[in-house]
Amino acid sequence: MEQRWTLGGWKKPQAAINNQEQWEESLASKGLLVVDVYQAWCGPCKTAVSLFRKIKNELGDDLLLFAVAEADSIDALDKYRGKCEPTFLFFAGGELVAVVRGANAPLLQKTILEQLEAEKKVLNQGQDRKVIKDETLLEEEEETSLVPPQTEDDELIPSGKSYTVAIIKPDAVAHGKADEIIMKIQEAGFEILANEEKTMTESEARDFYQHRAGEEHFQELIQFMSSGPCHVLIISKSGEEDVIPEWREFIGPTDVEIAKKEKPESLRAQYGTEVLYNAVHGSSDQEQATRELAFFFPTFQQQHQQMDDLSSKNPERTLALIRPDLLRDRKDEVLQSIRDAGFSIAMQKEVMLSEQQVEEFYSEHVNEDYFPAVKQQMTSGPVLALALVKEDAVKHWRTLLGPAKITDALNEAPESLRARFTSNEGEINQLHGSSSMTQAEREINFFFPLEKTLAAIKPDALEEHRDEIMERIQTAGFTISQIKETSLSREMAEEFYKEHKGKPFFEQLVDYMCRGPCLMMILSKENAVQEWRALMGPTDPTEAQTVAPDSLRSLFAKSILQNAVHGSSNEHHAVKKISFIFGDIDMDREINGDHGETQAESKTDEEVKPSEESNEIAALSENEADPQEEES
Repeated sequence: MEQRWTLGGWKKPQAAINNQEQWEESLASKGLLVVDVYQAWCGPCKTAVSLFRKIKNELGDDLLLFAVAEADSIDALDKYRGKCEPTFLFFAGGELVAVVRGANAPLLQKTILEQLEAEKKVLNQGQDRKVIKDETLLEEEEETSLVPPQTEDDELIPSGKSYTVAIIKPDAVAHGKADEIIMKIQEAGFEILANEEKTMTESEARDFYQHRAGEEHFQELIQFMSSGPCHVLIISKSGEEDVIPEWREFIGPTDVEIAKKEKPESLRAQYGTEVLYNAVHGSSDQEQATRELAFFFPTFQQQHQQMDDLSSKNPERTLALIRPDLLRDRKDEVLQSIRDAGFSIAMQKEVMLSEQQVEEFYSEHVNEDYFPAVKQQMTSGPVLALALVKEDAVKHWRTLLGPAKITDALNEAPESLRARFTSNEGEINQLHGSSSMTQAEREINFFFPLEKTLAAIKPDALEEHRDEIMERIQTAGFTISQIKETSLSREMAEEFYKEHKGKPFFEQLVDYMCRGPCLMMILSKENAVQEWRALMGPTDPTEAQTVAPDSLRSLFAKSILQNAVHGSSNEHHAVKKISFIFGDIDMDREINGDHGETQAESKTDEEVKPSEESNEIAALSENEADPQEEES
């Protein structure tokens, strides 16, 4: 008997909807259906899986269903094809009741709980179901209706940008050089638009290299290229009409010996061993690049036309400040209003400002009559600094704020944030916004200066989850400025964790870190220390799964000891650990140097907290198994 597809009896976090028939059946399901609509190009949103599993396990509600649906294969989702942002559609009774865009875990969880409760009231109490239309799609339809349709003569590749395929071959991957090569590619100014690990079959390799079928070593080439995993990349470079010549110059001559003599800095000179095993592949011309793109990434053109369209809409960053009184009383309401207005919160930091820092930040207002009140307000408690992202963010945030004077805001823009969240304790408004893009970048840099932090992928995670963790690091926007795979000797591990010597878990920690190689990295980003700690999640993976289900430790850690990744707890420790692992290198700026007095106040050496394991791993001796048992 043929087994019909059904959401009922489904055991995985999400059911897979693969065609129009299954889509129609899914909409007929009773309860709330949450669908991750994805593109064949990029796959489902992996970060949502653990969140959905957690919610499903906690609620155990048969009326809550999760699914993934490939837009490219389902007619009803044709308007969602080619989108580059994660999209979650909420259906009840076959009707659309909510939409969430972006992998925003708190908003997803909130929407799920609200819509599930609403659907129960519909089913149990007969209340009316609130059906919606996807307003974003309607806005896009209005915009695209003004654009003439593409003709057959139009270019397939978006104008003004050139793409090519690059392959890190099996020999370089097998020797653990893929990450180093990727780092060098990025340092050279190339943009990696896709990075897919793939093991080609002999048939696929034969098709890919069909243009070389008449060569003497063709069969040897096919066997080599299908011998193990390779990394297939899409490479581009801003401002280049044709990226291919520059890419081929960068990888060097095909013959490794010639490359070493003529182009010693090229990738093939550094990583290749002979003509066949020359580490990397690059398309020879635009025609070949187009064919290779279609071979590995058949939906690439459609996807990146959409991405170019989005980039032309001018996404910006701006700084927002929630001042102390409002932060203390109504923080969550303000943050929700920001999200409801379509802003993404790229970074946030709660900080106490000194009078000197307030004077530095508001230097152009120091001589104004109202400045003493501003200074008193800004130093009365912590402020919350937010880096907001949206198309024309500066203008939209200023409009949402309303007039600076509270009386003007109340009279002229009663729905503005300054009117809605006014304080009864003074005439100073409770929200700040940058007035221009130039000011926004200056103010963002004031609160979120470029930092470096040390990150490590620990032995067990490096062996089992290296590629997944590296992908998440890059997706999170970190720049890997240095990378080193190293096996710590016992002496090095003891020195690395010397602040824990004498603690009950010290020997276990050292033994664990000496089990195998670690991947040590210097990560650069605005607010890098805290951003990396947030990406790692709590030291205890059980806690991480509850409070940060998308964090690295939630996804990849095994225990408090085997918690997958390490990171410095503050800039002071970052400097010391980077120096220990990488020696004396140019850190671009001293942590407590020229910028120190202009940035939000940082702790002195005496004030810094011990590194992350010291407080959180202290329970190890009580909670973990005997070391010998764990080794077995």
